[in-house]
Amino acid sequence: MTNIQGNEFINMRKSVQQIADEGRDSPGRVRRKVFISYHVADEEQVRTFVSEYKDFFHFRCVGVTEKHDFVDSSSDEYIKRRIREDYLRDSTVTILMVGKCTWSRHFVDWEISATLRNDSSNKRSGLVGIALPELNGKWKLPDRARANWEKNDPGKSYMVAINYPKTVKVLFDAVEAAYDKRDSGTVPVDNSLPLPKFNKPCNG
Repeated sequence: MTNIQGNEFINMRKSVQQIADEGRDSPGRVRRKVFISYHVADEEQVRTFVSEYKDFFHFRCVGVTEKHDFVDSSSDEYIKRRIREDYLRDSTVTILMVGKCTWSRHFVDWEISATLRNDSSNKRSGLVGIALPELNGKWKLPDRARANWEKNDPGKSYMVAINYPKTVKVLFDAVEAAYDKRDSGTVPVDNSLPLPKFNKPCNG
């Protein structure tokens, strides 16, 4: 699955988005707008996650591919702005679905960087990292996500990290905690790394 490219990759993401769009509002329930960043190799697990929780969040599941016109830009700021405007849009929290090789994907890093970018037009989003069940609690994060995670001191960690949620409450609490960190002003955000231009090798 890691060799999927181009239109097939885009169609897979769109099919996940179609599931997300089936989510229904309920009176009195706040459905946060949440962007999901993931590696295509984990698409089936992400599809299951979206199907399970689509009635509780407005998920955005279509992200960056090599087909987009901005990917060859030499300006990191331009790339991050375009990702924010075109894909994250009005989402307020990004969920990073962490599988065995997520750490190696450069477009995932770009989406995290766009999440953390803060300017007068687009406020930064909260960040939740979710370890997929296959990891068995052994996290390996993209460098930018790791720079914003304090494993032993969650109060100083911008990223909220949880294992794959077994209940809506666990996921809801994590998303709300990440949403609140956007405005706290007390948790440092590190978005200083340059955008990587290529994927790293991963044998996961």
